[in-house]
Amino acid sequence: MEGEGLTEVHRAEKRKFTVGDFLKRKAEKKSIVMVTSYDFPTASIADGVVDSILVGDSYGMVVLGYDTTIPVTVDELLPVCRAVHRGSAHALLIGDMPFMSFQVSMEEAVRNAGRFIKEGGMEAVKVEGGKAMVPVVEGISRAGIPVLGHIGVTPQTATLQGGYRVQGKTADDAKRLVEDAQALETAGAFGIVLEMVTEEVARKVSESLRIPTIGIGSGRYCDGQVLVLHDVLGLYERFTPKFAKRYVELAGQVRQALGRYSEEVRTGTFPGEEHVFRMDEQERARMGSKRKP
Repeated sequence: MEGEGLTEVHRAEKRKFTVGDFLKRKAEKKSIVMVTSYDFPTASIADGVVDSILVGDSYGMVVLGYDTTIPVTVDELLPVCRAVHRGSAHALLIGDMPFMSFQVSMEEAVRNAGRFIKEGGMEAVKVEGGKAMVPVVEGISRAGIPVLGHIGVTPQTATLQGGYRVQGKTADDAKRLVEDAQALETAGAFGIVLEMVTEEVARKVSESLRIPTIGIGSGRYCDGQVLVLHDVLGLYERFTPKFAKRYVELAGQVRQALGRYSEEVRTGTFPGEEHVFRMDEQERARMGSKRKP
């Protein structure tokens, strides 16, 4: 039933998904389902169907049209977070801390993480980076804010990795990724996103941790999966990552619907009789009687 969406009755029966549920799912070997959302309508649709919603800095690319996620700011994401919060009652909400919102100082990192919670209505934040980000994860966690880590390809610093290149192709890479993941776990992360990591290494990382891994382009052995909503729905046409599956082609359907609308307006078919409002007969008569000869 969840694959087809939920009725309001079933939606009401679902309880809130929490950080604790992440760890429980890992122990029970049950997959975690996460998707991004950037507005009230899609959050309302996803809520109760998926376990967690990430307000990703991918918003900058798929909604604002930036070429990368780098330009996205906290102030741009907070209204998006509030909209998603209003549309969600059950999914765990995670705000993606954008580039330079946590790297400058510990104080700024904690302050910005707090803004996602207080102003954005999020329940956790996501931070990109491995061992170098351990102090940041520790500081934010000490402030009482749950942190989701993110290693492998980290889009905010992809240029340091030579671009968007698959990680974990060598034994040395595997060792580094396992060490990064374990360091983040020790620092207090409740889970870790693995992006574009070879399946073998993603499996090794997942098996080395007590906390769950959420894969995006990292194969079948992670403890959960996340995809960008616009990839799932076929709304982002610039490119489709190899790891993304388009479950519907909404861009084409939307274009087709707009074409029909345009044609009907131009031919006078829309609006039709069923779309207009009318005065009652008495008022029409009164209006007619006041016309000048």
